[in-house]
Amino acid sequence: MKYFNYYNKQDILSLTNVRRFETKLGERIRCISPGSNLEEALQQPSIKFVLFGIPEDIGIKANYGIGGANTAWNSFLQSFLNIQSNDFLDGSNILLLGNFDFTSITSIIEANAKNTDEKISAYRHAVNTIDTEVEQLMHLITQNKKMPIVIGGGHNNAYPCIKGSAKGWYKAGVIPLAQINAINLDAHADYRPIEGRHSGNGFRYAEEDGYLERYCIVGLHENYIQQNVWIDIVNNPFIDCITYEDIFIHEKKNFIQSVFYATEFTQNTLTGIELDIDSIENALSSASSPVGITPNHTRQFINYATIQSKPAYLHICEGATQLSDGRSEKLTGKLISYLVSDFIKAMLI
Repeated sequence: MKYFNYYNKQDILSLTNVRRFETKLGERIRCISPGSNLEEALQQPSIKFVLFGIPEDIGIKANYGIGGANTAWNSFLQSFLNIQSNDFLDGSNILLLGNFDFTSITSIIEANAKNTDEKISAYRHAVNTIDTEVEQLMHLITQNKKMPIVIGGGHNNAYPCIKGSAKGWYKAGVIPLAQINAINLDAHADYRPIEGRHSGNGFRYAEEDGYLERYCIVGLHENYIQQNVWIDIVNNPFIDCITYEDIFIHEKKNFIQSVFYATEFTQNTLTGIELDIDSIENALSSASSPVGITPNHTRQFINYATIQSKPAYLHICEGATQLSDGRSEKLTGKLISYLVSDFIKAMLI
């Protein structure tokens, strides 16, 4: 893969605060051994999870959003590798693969695009390159029956996560068709029309291309549903949602009931678990909001969605520690670290 950086043990230990009488996750987590290749590493029976990052904000900028989602990965890694390795989470069954690096593409666009329209067009074209790279890696991981954990990056990456894992799990003989479902905890549907790839239409492209069968959004904000998208959701029996207002304002269902509703809707096949950080109140993302769910709700979503469904992958996206408008939040990576550890623990129950 042209744009991928693989990590070695020294890379991991350089981020791990080793301390006497303790064992950190970074000391136990696996990487590709010197002299081996990715295929060999993925065939190790002791590996159950494959973790990698997509620190980019190209898809967000292509959707007229605020840049900065490329900053969460390093912050997450610093927190995650310094979790205690113990009976609750050992870390030896996780392969930390590395991260994609698309900064060269961003630099070319910023240097050559003459105006906003040219930038938007160029960013949307660039998302196609990201799609191809991410899809290829997701396909390879899942065809070897390993569970991908993907940290973004923009929500544009839902499309290659769905497409690549659908192909891979199908090739592995786990599902009868190259088609999966998705549950998305999100303030937005990300189901905008097909107009060129960006962070707002990944699920639309996945459905149109035949890789997404059923799709359920939990916590969708009524104030940010485009009318044409709402009509499409209402008229599509394979898409459903529970709005934030129905959960917390009208109290038609409580939060846990809403998660269970989503898992029942998608229970017929493997399901991608999607979590957009902008669903969390005051969390730093390109679409931060003073209204949202709590971090504990988010952890409950990961736990219950994982236990009650048949996960195809985990994808956490849109978080940032530094936005291009100057806003910052150092704890975003630590929050994502909690969510990833919750997913792994739930998978091992």
